[in-house]
Amino acid sequence: MNKAVLSLGSNVGERGANLEKAILLLQKLPCSVIKKSSVYKTAPWGNTHQPAFYNQVLEVETNLEADELLKAILHTEKSMGRTRTQKWEPRIIDIDILFFNDMQINAPMLTVPHPHLHERRFVLKPLAEILPEKIHPVFMETVSQLLHELRDDGSVEKIK
Repeated sequence: MNKAVLSLGSNVGERGANLEKAILLLQKLPCSVIKKSSVYKTAPWGNTHQPAFYNQVLEVETNLEADELLKAILHTEKSMGRTRTQKWEPRIIDIDILFFNDMQINAPMLTVPHPHLHERRFVLKPLAEILPEKIHPVFMETVSQLLHELRDDGSVEKIK
C-alpha cells in the first residue's frame, strides 16, 4: 500500500459540505482515510480577491500509484463541478497531492512533494496537526519546523 497526504480546499458554495463530499468520493476510490485534520477557514493565497477557503489535510492509504491517484483526483474534482479556466480562481473543490510515500516526483503533470506546501500556512497548519514529524524529502525538515520557519502570515482559523 502507498501512503499519500492530500490537501483539500473549497471557497464556493457550502464549503464544509464540499470537503465532506470530496472525502466520501475519495473513499470510493481504492483509498482509505487514515488521518484527517480539523477544518480551517483560511485567507485566499495567490489571488487574494476571492472568498475565504475551508481547508483540510488527509493522510490516505491507496493501492494506486501517484499518477493514477492524480487522475482519480482530477476526475473527482470534475465530478463535483470543478472547472479550470484560470490559476488560483474560486473553486468548489481543490485536491492536491502534498506527499506520496517519501518520493520525489517531477513529471509534467505532477510534482511531489507539492512545490508550494512549505510556503503556505493554510497547508502547513492542518498538516502539522496530523503529521508534525513528517520529514519533507527535499528540505529534510519536519512539517513542524517548516511551519515554525514560515513567513506566510495568512489567516488560518480552526473551525471544526
